[in-house]
Amino acid sequence: MNAQREARRAGAHRVLILGAGYAGTAAAVQLAARVGRDDDVRVSLVNAQERFTERMRLHMTATGRRVAELSVPELLAGTGVRFVRGWVTAVDADARTVRIDDDRVLPYDTLVYGLGGVADTAAVPGAADHAWTLNSPGDAEALADRLSRLAHGTVVVAGTGLTGVESAAEIAERHPGLNVVLLGRGEPGAAMGPKARAYLRRALDRLGVSVRGGAELAKVLPGAVGLTGGESIAADVVVWAGGTRVSPLAAAAGLTVDERGRIVTDTALRSVSHPDVYAVGDAAAVRQGYGVLHGTCQSGMPTGVHAAVSIARSLRGKQPRPFRFGHYHTPVSLGRRDAVVQFTRPDDSPRRIHLTGRAAARYKEMVTASPWPTYGRMKKMPASGAFWPRGGRFTRNPEAR
Repeated sequence: MNAQREARRAGAHRVLILGAGYAGTAAAVQLAARVGRDDDVRVSLVNAQERFTERMRLHMTATGRRVAELSVPELLAGTGVRFVRGWVTAVDADARTVRIDDDRVLPYDTLVYGLGGVADTAAVPGAADHAWTLNSPGDAEALADRLSRLAHGTVVVAGTGLTGVESAAEIAERHPGLNVVLLGRGEPGAAMGPKARAYLRRALDRLGVSVRGGAELAKVLPGAVGLTGGESIAADVVVWAGGTRVSPLAAAAGLTVDERGRIVTDTALRSVSHPDVYAVGDAAAVRQGYGVLHGTCQSGMPTGVHAAVSIARSLRGKQPRPFRFGHYHTPVSLGRRDAVVQFTRPDDSPRRIHLTGRAAARYKEMVTASPWPTYGRMKKMPASGAFWPRGGRFTRNPEAR
């Protein structure tokens, strides 16, 4: 009987998922829950580390705050998904193989590509050599150690997006003796409504963060940053939050990508050039009625779930349905006891409603912790993971039929 089962498994449909971030893990858990212990389907998840990267808490880890350490195998427990630890070094989309650590080759029948973004330190000279990043828990822990040994001095946070704002606020609250400078081309909270944006600025002022909007970095030097106008700002530590880039592996594999290297997908999240490849999370250029979806956990997990549902439907001989997603909020931490939550329309434009203070901080914590109960529910009730705002008229795509 065991020999018969092994023979069936040898001919099983192989689904390989690359990247165990929020989207990739959601795809693995959802697909396993839908196909069960089917001998005709084998699901494997590849990730460089066993430790799960909670990107939404890295600004906390960077200041030495203790957060729970989660492992990918633990999150997959009971699903039957095989975890493969290793670095993805190449994808051959024509041969349908993935190379791991340069010495292992894994074949696939269906690929889910979820290799997310990292800090784009190549964008400014010197950033890769002299700036600290928040790409992983290890990076954040190394930064925390550096900050703990810095009694006085200046910390420059480069990038006024949400990651930069949360990092600057967290560092300023945790290390009040440091001078924290938040600088970038845009104003912090620029996409928020005027009241939420004003609250964010007041919170940064209260924490003593110096904001330099309209400033563009020209270079990062040992002990300083240089701006395009020639000004130099002394910096004992530079934290890089100035944009992200995706892995070049998709482009190297011959998959059709956009100008940022993200895989261009059809309405079902399949690669337009290789339909046996699904793209999820930051790695995907997913077009909705309002434009291309920008990668966040808010939208990343739904892409992972939808890819899994699409694969399960295809394996049953059914056509995948179009993916639709509408944004609904932008929560931003401002230290441990303060936050601002801007509620949004599906196209991510701000509504008049926003939340501030401790209530917003509790809301943000609920959002940050939401993946774990979601994964747990999906194991028992797969359909529970498929609920998210579809966006109504905002997300209607003329290409979706």
